[in-house]
Amino acid sequence: MRTRKLGPLDVSAIGLGCMGFTAAYGGQDESASIATLHRAVELGVTLFDTAEVYGPYENEPIVGQGLREVRDKVQIATKFGFRIGDEGTGFQRTTGLDGSPANAKRVAEASLKRLGTDVIDLYYLHRPDPATPIEDSVGAMADLVREGKVRAIGLSEVTADQLRRAHAVHPIAALQSEYSLWQRDVEASILPACRELGIGFVPYSPLGRGFLSGHIRSREDLEQNDFRSTLPRFAEGNLEANLSLVDTLSAMAGERGVTAAQLALAWVLAQGNDVVPIPGARKIPHLEDNVVAADIALSDDDIARIGSVMADVRGERYGQREAALVDRK
Repeated sequence: MRTRKLGPLDVSAIGLGCMGFTAAYGGQDESASIATLHRAVELGVTLFDTAEVYGPYENEPIVGQGLREVRDKVQIATKFGFRIGDEGTGFQRTTGLDGSPANAKRVAEASLKRLGTDVIDLYYLHRPDPATPIEDSVGAMADLVREGKVRAIGLSEVTADQLRRAHAVHPIAALQSEYSLWQRDVEASILPACRELGIGFVPYSPLGRGFLSGHIRSREDLEQNDFRSTLPRFAEGNLEANLSLVDTLSAMAGERGVTAAQLALAWVLAQGNDVVPIPGARKIPHLEDNVVAADIALSDDDIARIGSVMADVRGERYGQREAALVDRK
């Protein structure tokens, strides 16, 4: 697979988001997750994205175990920034944000142990903490780079102003935010700021949390504990309206002999060589389908035509609780 740059890191053009192994979408057996990791490596994927909060604490050990034999050939990204309590399950255990220097260093040490490695390739602040100046969070992350525990640092879901302030403290290798055909708000100021500063951009949920694949036809297709059932775009009424848009995308994909997921990912990849999407894939067939997108060439006319499909998406991307953590105003 072709590679792209995220700061000092050479990574595969498409990475793998590992959250779904243990969180949000129902999870799966550990052995199945490790098999998916091994197949990703065989397909040329080198960037693997995890976080402390995925589980919580359950995702990093799986990623570390699955990649142990090829550790020197891959890049592992993980994240800190949440307060995690003892009550509830999954993301319900988060009780707020904590971007403090102390937490940055505490989580890094814990993540290194869970991953079974001596260095984190890319360490993100998962969400900016209003109680902690971004300069303080990044300053602590920079200390970890100087100590050799982290190779490069990144941010997630920050504003353009926060990005510039952070970059003035220490070079930011990557900004990770949601970006896909049905979530394009980063185009206004976030992507231009990344390019102004030479920062790579890592879209998470580049397939609209799987919806753009066309595999989700009703709420019954979601498992009982699937996070998507709480999201406005998957609510009754909105989901059906959005399906008509996906059907249009699927028809366009069929014209090219590719899947809707492949076309949606190819569109994201075509936004620039500084863009490295990390679609999630629990199951090997979905992973294999996604990786093909790296070889799909789109003309400017193709990009414009595909980009027009999702002009009338129904519903906000998050509910009220989650939206409060990603307010870019």
